[in-house]
Parts: sequence; C-alpha cells; structure tokens
Amino acid sequence: MTLPFIDENTASRRRLDDLVSRLSDDDLSRCTDYGWTVAALLGHLAFWDQRALVLLRRWKANGVDASPVDSTAMNDALKPMCHALHPRAAVELCLSSAEQCDAELETITADLVAQIQATPTQFRFSRALHRNDHLDDIERLLHPE
Repeated sequence: MTLPFIDENTASRRRLDDLVSRLSDDDLSRCTDYGWTVAALLGHLAFWDQRALVLLRRWKANGVDASPVDSTAMNDALKPMCHALHPRAAVELCLSSAEQCDAELETITADLVAQIQATPTQFRFSRALHRNDHLDDIERLLHPE
C-alpha cells in the first residue's frame, strides 16, 4: 500500500538535499527575521524528524499511546541548542534524520496509521509539510525578491 505522504516526504527530502548541497558557510549563518539561523533551522527540522522516528519505533514495539507536546515551548527550549550545533553537523543531522524518518514511515501499516490518528497526539505523517515550510523560509532568506 502506498500512502500519499510517502511521495510527499520523498520529494521534500530530495528538495532538502538539493538545497543544503548548495549552502555555503555564510548561507548557514544567515538569520531569519524570527531569530533562527539557517543551520539552526536545519537542526530544528532534524529534531522534529527524530521525534517522529522515536514515536513510530516506540508505537510499533509497544502499541500506540498519547504523546502530547507543546510545540511552542519545545521550539523555544530547542532554539539555543540548535544554535549551538556546528552548522555542518546540523546539515548532516537534518539529512540523516529525514532519511531515517522517511524510511520508517515507508514501512507503516494502515492499521498503525489508524491507531495513531485515533489518539490526540499531534503527529504529522507528511514530514513534507514542516520541511517545506522551513525550506521556503530558507529560500526566501537566501534569494529575496
């Protein structure tokens, strides 16, 4: 069974790979108007893909349970840590996290999808939604009109 988010995730991961392959060290240090450098945004994306990966593995092994999150507080707490990452380490972590998360999602069953959707847990099967939001931000920052 091919779920629609599989192709979306693959396309966004390819877009991510293409974008980061062109980033200079100066590009990675550029800052958005909301206070995140490009490298820190990549670290942020890595965290959220890792969270999805950890949850999927836990749910496959132990059954689905609720895993609530306050994303605003989480992002505020993550911000200094993401900025502390070496920029090239953030790139590698982002790429590897996206690859691992997407690979795990490619093995998900329709039954597990239904179980997850039945919980109040905020879980995005389409990792592309979050990735593309920030890839758009990065591209606007690097190529303002």
